Amino acid sequence: MTVATATLHTAAAEALAGALPTPVPLVVVPLPGGPDPVVLDRAADAVVTTFVGGLSADLAVVLVDLDGVTAAGGAEHGLVSVTDVLRPSLEAAASVLGAGVLGDARRESAAALFADPEATVFALTAAGQPTGWFALRIREHGTVAEALQPGAGLGNLGRINNVEMTLTVEIGRTRMSVRDVLAMEPGAVVELDRSAGAPADILLNGRLIAHGEVVVVDQDYAVRITTILDVAETV
Repeated sequence: MTVATATLHTAAAEALAGALPTPVPLVVVPLPGGPDPVVLDRAADAVVTTFVGGLSADLAVVLVDLDGVTAAGGAEHGLVSVTDVLRPSLEAAASVLGAGVLGDARRESAAALFADPEATVFALTAAGQPTGWFALRIREHGTVAEALQPGAGLGNLGRINNVEMTLTVEIGRTRMSVRDVLAMEPGAVVELDRSAGAPADILLNGRLIAHGEVVVVDQDYAVRITTILDVAETV
């Protein structure tokens, strides 16, 4: 593994650890000898996803207290799934890989990925104790050095021209506790972080790409794009 590749793996692991919904900050510790049997056994219950772009990769995260994270996200009430709770963390890890598409997260065994010698495995520790593990296997289309350059990998995106992506228009957002969400009922008003008439955000697979204004076309809502962000601002 080259220094550039190792740096990329570490950056992805640190981005994931920083975004995980844990009560204390996590420290990323590489496991150069690979996972031990205990970790491989725990990897039978993981959240996994794939990334396709200038670089392609397989990602998996295993948490010791996965049920606790599920409860923190409100999944026991059926509001969200554990994959939804962990997706922002996986998106943070994938963001260091450059432009591309992150697939749907799935809860399944990742033992084969953790055991693969091509994968890099990190322990996610708190106060010196492991609270989880992260595995990343990069499958290069080009060189890692190219992928680390701004705008790299864009020439390879023709490989995924036919991949469907989700375009979302966001008029605002807010943060609420699970308690407040469960207390909602018809007629409740949720205040957003944006004033009336402000431009709406246009997101592609969760990534901000443009701004626009909401309009009505033949009694259907639509969005008129007013500003397209530069690639350097969004990647």
